[in-house]
Amino acid sequence: MQHEVPRALSRPRNKYRTADSGYPSDGLQREERAFISAGTHRQEYRSIGGGFRLRTRYTDMEFDRTSFIPPHEGDTILPLSPFFSRLVRHAHRKPPRLAVRDVNLGFEKTYTQFLTDVLALRNTLRASLGEKATRDLKEGKEVYVGLLAAGGYEYAVGFVAIVALGAAVVPITLLLPVREASYFVLKARCVAVLASAAGRNLGDSLSQHIKAEKTLDVCCIAIATSFQPVPLAPEEICLSTAGAVMKRAFLHDCSEEINSHFNITELDVILHVLPVHHATGVGINFLPYIFAGACVEFRSGGVDIPWLWERWKQGGVSVFSGVPTIYLRMMRYYEQRLALLPEQEVNMYIKGARSLRILLCGTSALPEPVQNFWSGVLGGNSRILTRYGSTEAGAIFRTPLDCEDVPAGSVGHLAPGVTIKLSNGDEGEILVKSPWMFAKYLHDPTATAAAHDAEGFFKTGDIARREGRNYFIMGRSSIDILKSGGYKISALDIEREVLSLPYIGEVMVVGVDDDEYGQRIAAAVTLRDDQKIYRCRGNGNAGKKLTIYDLRRDLRSRLAGYKMPTILRVVEGELPKSATGKVVKKVWEKSGRQAQGKL
Repeated sequence: MQHEVPRALSRPRNKYRTADSGYPSDGLQREERAFISAGTHRQEYRSIGGGFRLRTRYTDMEFDRTSFIPPHEGDTILPLSPFFSRLVRHAHRKPPRLAVRDVNLGFEKTYTQFLTDVLALRNTLRASLGEKATRDLKEGKEVYVGLLAAGGYEYAVGFVAIVALGAAVVPITLLLPVREASYFVLKARCVAVLASAAGRNLGDSLSQHIKAEKTLDVCCIAIATSFQPVPLAPEEICLSTAGAVMKRAFLHDCSEEINSHFNITELDVILHVLPVHHATGVGINFLPYIFAGACVEFRSGGVDIPWLWERWKQGGVSVFSGVPTIYLRMMRYYEQRLALLPEQEVNMYIKGARSLRILLCGTSALPEPVQNFWSGVLGGNSRILTRYGSTEAGAIFRTPLDCEDVPAGSVGHLAPGVTIKLSNGDEGEILVKSPWMFAKYLHDPTATAAAHDAEGFFKTGDIARREGRNYFIMGRSSIDILKSGGYKISALDIEREVLSLPYIGEVMVVGVDDDEYGQRIAAAVTLRDDQKIYRCRGNGNAGKKLTIYDLRRDLRSRLAGYKMPTILRVVEGELPKSATGKVVKKVWEKSGRQAQGKL
């Protein structure tokens, strides 16, 4: 319904209200028109000699102050949101606080320097966009920008600059070949790609490949070229005071929840060694810490176990987040190298480990023998905290800092605000609703709909069991739940016991199709270099060959007969792993011809 503006607010013979009656209504010179959708009424700005007047045609009497003023924009203006508001406050703190320490590049930056470079890169990116992308941003449509960088200062600046632009970030690992990287850029329909110095060659090749193959122009922008030698003064960095508030609450809501649970403050320093194109590297190890005003110390590249022990010994780190593979390797290094040092030196490494306030483990459960080792090193009731979540649903289960009522092997209690159900009562597939649910699978409505049940719960594909308040992960339904001889068996339970054997380095257990049993239980193992019982390349081929009979004999007191492996493969070196350090479970041939031992 259209309403006439009250006569006292309107000009004669004009049903438009003029917000600024100081300007004449006729004879406008050098006028510039911009139409903005604002609720249920239409706004028209006219720029006249540097001033603005607003005409509003009312179709509804609801309005706020932003109905009468132009957008607050500029090269030093950040979006109005709790996330950026918090970053600006950190930049104003005295003395200046460190935001990022980059071990590989050898420098550290304060929050003022960080936001200065974020604004500069955001402005460079904005100026490089085409007309359609610019228009889409102004209209609030989805715009995606690729980020080709390993964990470090360039990554941090690139990520926040894209968010400050109002676009979505598409992190891409530097380890991909051009053709695979182009898949992610094209799938997300990226309008540009930001590249670190190490990723510049790949970025340029990527841009050229896409232009040749798809005739699309996706520009590659070097991140570091926008860095400013002199930071802005804190008071020059401003927040928008008008216009639309950022729609997505994930950045601050998810960060605030993590900070609250782990008591993260500006005094914390997290050592970040995990990949940053993965949800854990972004949403757990990066964003919450800059939101809290803490320092993120990046060290990208392969995980260097000796360096990690030395860095812990040096001190100054309060939080570390890893995966089972990292903790297992650190345990092996301690047993094989550090434990042989004089007691005084060993105690220095133990003191360094105990100086960390929080140790987290994700992607999969920490095997019990490894957890027991670390509990001994950390002393008291301390242990590594297991967390569980997914890219689509965020954190689902959390272990409290005190760990008092969480038994070994559990991933803890349900996270606040999360609703779950298990498909078979107290056991089954984890079905979840979360405040941090993903919006969709990009440009794939069919897959997005299929990922939920009829009640709107997301189907994680992971199997768990519930004991009181505590939850235990049994594995992926597709690869970790084995069906053998009429039994449903958790591969993770078997792996836990195999790994406890003194000569085993790593293990993965999978099901191999079998006409008689449905599936046979197959184990692939590596042997420890410091043992001489069974031969391997690492110990100079000392000892005898490990057979399936040896393995089953040593497991007899630990596992029921129906859980015993019947196929064995001994692997030299390491088992194959993903970029996040998780063992990749290969598909074994039905006949088991890859096995050295089979019953």
